[in-house]
Amino acid sequence: MLYLVGLGLGDAKDITVKGLEAVRQCHRVYLEAYTSILTVGKEALEEFYGKELILADRETVEQEADNILKDADVSDVAFLVVGDPFGATTHSDLVLRAVKLGIPYKVIHNASIMNAVGCCGLQLYSFGETVSIVFWTDTWKPESFFDKIEKNRQNGMHTLCLLDIKVKEQSLENLMKGRKIYEPPRYMSVNQAAEQLLAVIQNRRLQGKESAITENTICVGLARVGAPDQKIASGTLKQMSTVELGGPLHSLIVTGTLHPLELEMLQLFPVAGSSFEQPACQRTT
Repeated sequence: MLYLVGLGLGDAKDITVKGLEAVRQCHRVYLEAYTSILTVGKEALEEFYGKELILADRETVEQEADNILKDADVSDVAFLVVGDPFGATTHSDLVLRAVKLGIPYKVIHNASIMNAVGCCGLQLYSFGETVSIVFWTDTWKPESFFDKIEKNRQNGMHTLCLLDIKVKEQSLENLMKGRKIYEPPRYMSVNQAAEQLLAVIQNRRLQGKESAITENTICVGLARVGAPDQKIASGTLKQMSTVELGGPLHSLIVTGTLHPLELEMLQLFPVAGSSFEQPACQRTT
């Protein structure tokens, strides 16, 4: 049996009872280690679970999936995912491979940022398409994420922006030379994401285009959701570009049409100087 087990968002104790029982009965346990992170390390998880964990990076999952599934038809193998196994990043390929090999599988769900984002007071059914914001480079500055945020906002919907994670990434030089040398991990912060959004707004303004998103659009920054030191900050997009929320992981919400109750909730987490007077952009039902 292949078990896909969600670990939740905080620490080792966020695993469900059902998930913990599955992990403890498995012959091999893999920890997916490239789409998200917990607030504790691998050693803390091993101590709580009572099991040795095998780190599975992107290369392992995408190119060596058969090794993960090896002998799963005759013994139990667990694949642990921070959040929910089918939350922000699905692992459908692993399931499809298991099915083709005749290996049964079971999914044990948990909380993910996709539903825990409601902690800021915005109503989940008012969210549109989720987007990912990637780190720009000197030569690569995609704007496709902005178009999706703008479409959501035009439809009155909020946008959850998942911010880039760079783990076990190679520099272009090392990649071209085939050297297995990796860059230090990088995690995009709310202020970095806001700076990129502001840059897109400015670029389009110079092209004579006015966006549905401006420097004064109300946004919400979230950090380490589910952890004891969780941080939430609400304010304008401009204010988000200077807010400091501490260590990873961060997420950013660009709001759409706000209900009065949502505005009232956001006032619990204001950045200094924030204003939430938006009478023209409120819905009442």
